[in-house]
Parts: sequence; structure tokens; C-alpha cells
Amino acid sequence: MERARGSASQCARPAGMRQSWSPRSRTVIVVAIDKLTVEDLLSFPALQLWVMAGEEGLGRSVSWAHVSELADPAPWLLGAELLMTTGIAIPEWAEAQRAYVERLDDAGVAALAVSAQLHVPPLHDAFFAAADERGLPVLEVPLSVPFIAISQEVAAASGDHRGARVGAQLQVFGALRWLAAEDLDSATLFRRLERLSGYAVRLCTPEGRPLLPGVDVPDPALLPASPDAPPTIPGGFVLPVPAPGGPAGFLVAQEREGARPAGLAVVQHIATVAAFQVAQVRHERESLRRVGAETLAELLRDALDPAAAERRLARHGIAGEAVLLVVRGVSEAPLIRALDTRPHLILGRGDDQWLLGPPELAEVVAALPGVAAGVSRTFLPGGGSRVAQREALWAVSRAAATGRPLLRYDDDSTARWLPGDTAVLRALVDEVLGAALRYDAEHGTHLVASARTWMERDRRTDAAAAALHVHPNTLAYRLRRFAALTGRDLASTDGFAEAWLAVRAASRLGVLD
Repeated sequence: MERARGSASQCARPAGMRQSWSPRSRTVIVVAIDKLTVEDLLSFPALQLWVMAGEEGLGRSVSWAHVSELADPAPWLLGAELLMTTGIAIPEWAEAQRAYVERLDDAGVAALAVSAQLHVPPLHDAFFAAADERGLPVLEVPLSVPFIAISQEVAAASGDHRGARVGAQLQVFGALRWLAAEDLDSATLFRRLERLSGYAVRLCTPEGRPLLPGVDVPDPALLPASPDAPPTIPGGFVLPVPAPGGPAGFLVAQEREGARPAGLAVVQHIATVAAFQVAQVRHERESLRRVGAETLAELLRDALDPAAAERRLARHGIAGEAVLLVVRGVSEAPLIRALDTRPHLILGRGDDQWLLGPPELAEVVAALPGVAAGVSRTFLPGGGSRVAQREALWAVSRAAATGRPLLRYDDDSTARWLPGDTAVLRALVDEVLGAALRYDAEHGTHLVASARTWMERDRRTDAAAAALHVHPNTLAYRLRRFAALTGRDLASTDGFAEAWLAVRAASRLGVLD
């Protein structure tokens, strides 16, 4: 180590106090320490430390002293450590030495202390340049000073701060009592925990959405790629919020300016409080969801008058006009996760999931993989839902048949040519498709369904046959039989148009579902 040494060591002092020593006057001056810094360690004469690089960082606080000979000790550090090494961990090559310094700084190391005359390789300019650029102090420890002496000094100086941390831990433990006795909401609870811990606390789901009402979400860049990632981040910690089946989300705690951070143990307690609160919120949501399913079942039976429906829906955050969705290809659990805190009612009926809520639910549902969903026009719940049910069923049937994730009833350009009167629609279906529908019912065939598939694929026989999993010749036979039973020539414009409108009318009525 050829680089000229910087500041000389100066003093020794009782635990919790800072001393400065003038070699000329031999006078000891005692000053109370609020928090231990790298510069304080230089003032301990017994340690005889010298600054080799990174003098701009002498104001960094030191929480602990730790020995490591690992090439990358970052995953096992919490930040603010004085890292001590005999030099075994330091690589030989210039760029590798620079990367070593940068890894330590990224992990929040307060300073690097290297033992002189042991295993330290020649230190290159790149090593010192990185330390100076990052403001990471590099200290030389004389061979006569054991690492344990440095650890004892740091431990003694940190005694008062540890007492404050223990007090913070005891008060954070009391958070559960606050919840029970004072019925605090999430926002108020976490503001208290921030004041006690010295950290700004943020919470989010694994996808980065709000986890608890009233608690801000963190910067997505701070979230780990895995719940098992090291907890340390610059200026704080990130921890998973435990929950059955996997983490409910992440807690990010960052030191507040002017506060005394209480350490990882307190942040872990806060994560436990967050898990308890999440469980409570989930229980409340599940209870509300069950009530919502009962309400939706009554709305679908038209068993609620408008006033009662309005009161019920207000409890779920739904006001005014809504849409009805029928969802296929997705079970209830992923739907609930996707909808999260958005207002909605959900009810399972066979293999379908029925949803009622504001129109924006449709975009959330459409983003789910493998989904086929149909959306009705907006309507006022409580004023009759039969029309909305037929619209949603028709739309989901079309979505599934065409491979689209979402289809709104209003998306159908043909619908404008169909009358809104159900009796008229039934008359059209009976007149055009009646004989074919009866033939299918009596013989177990699929003539009408085959014709619909062929029409929906723009009369492309090969594509329709592939969708039906039959040979094109089989489909051609079915189409001829359908034309004979309906009396409509599908090769003529008039015959095709009438058959197509009748098929769409049957779909709207749910006859083909």
C-alpha cells in the first residue's frame, strides 16, 4: 500500500462520549456523541487508524464493525457497517478492485478497514479513485491493533443508541394493542410507526399496487426480484409482508432525515404488524364479498327494487349505472386478485363468473390470460336485469367463438338491425331456424352451431372445420342439410342475410348457448 496516508488517529474515550486529544497539550476534551461516525473512530488513539482514501465520507455513521473475507459480502450486510478485512477478499486486478469498492458502497458500508502488512495485494489507482468518487473511507489498521479492539470501541459507542432501539421495539410491539383498543385505521397506525421507528414506511402488493388503504406505495425500483433477496437497500430496508400462500407484498422502510432509525429488528416488527393488518382487511373484504354475491344473486332474479339495490350497492362503492359481465376461462381467485380494491360484485354460476360494477372493470378482466368475457350495455341495477343478462351472455358466447378476450354487446354492428322486442326476436328464430333447431334436438346433431361457426369465420370452410374439429366435407354436408331445413339458400345474398340475422337473434336470446 504505497498511497500517502491521510488523517492520523487522535484519541481514546469512554463509551458513548467523543474525545479529542491534542498531542501538544495532552488535554482531553469530552463531548457527547449523538451517533458514531467514521471520523469519531479516527479520534480514538488506541486504534491508530489512518485514512487512505475516501475522506469525503468521514461523516458516515457507523452502527457496527464486522469482519469479512468474502469477495461480495453485500448480501450479509445491513448497512452502516465498518467492514474489516486482512486483504484476502480484495482482488488483485485494478478493475476488479474498483468493482469491489463499488459493491461495498452499494451495500451501504460505512468504511473499509484493511489490516496493514498481512494479505492486502498491491492497491491500484483504480481502487483509490473508486473510493474517492464514492466517498467510501478506506482506513489502514496497524498490525498491532486487533480487529476485536475496533469492534469493542464501536459496540461501546453504540450502547446509547441500542437502548433507544430497544425502546422503539417495545413501543412497536404495542402497535397490536393500539389496533385492538383504539380501532386505528391503517393510515393513522403507520404514521405512528414511522414516528417511533425513524423510517418512512411504504407498502405495496408484489405488482406495486397499494397494499393497505391510506399507506403510500414505494418506488418500484426499490422492490426486490424475489422475497428471499437481501433486506438492505440504500438508506433502509425492504422486507416481504408474510401471508398464507406467499408474501402479500413488500414493506420499504427508509431513514427519515433528522430521525434516529431503530434498525432492522424494528422494521421486521412493523412488517409483522402490516401482515396482521392485511389479514384483517382481507377478512373484512371476504365478508363484504360474500354479502355482495348474495346481492348480485338477488339482482339477477330481479328480487330487489331500485331503492334497496341502490342502498346495497353503495356499501360496495357502486353508484349509478353499471355493467354486467360474464367471464369464462378464469376462476374466481385470479379474478378477485386482479380486481383488487376496485368496486365490484362477483358470483359463480357453473363455469361462469358473473360480475357487476363500473364499466372500467372490463379492461381489467380483458388483461387476464385465457379469458373470454362478455359485457352488457350500462343499466341501472334494480330496474330489471334480464336484458343485461341476455346481452352479457350473447357477448361472452361471441367472444369465446371468435377467440377474443372481451366483447361488448355494443361492439356488434349487426345488433342495430335486430329489434329490441324479445317476442319479435323469437318469432324470427322460430320462422328461420325452428326446423333446424328441432332436428338438432331430436337427432343430437349440430347443424345450427356449425352454420354459425361457418358464418362467424366469414364463410371460410377450412377455418370453420378446424374450429369444429371436423373434416371440411363433413361441414359441407352439414351446411347443405341446414339450408334444406331452413329453406334458405346460403349461396344467395338474401338467404344468407336472413339466416345470419336469425342466428344472431338466437345468440342474443341465449338459444344457442
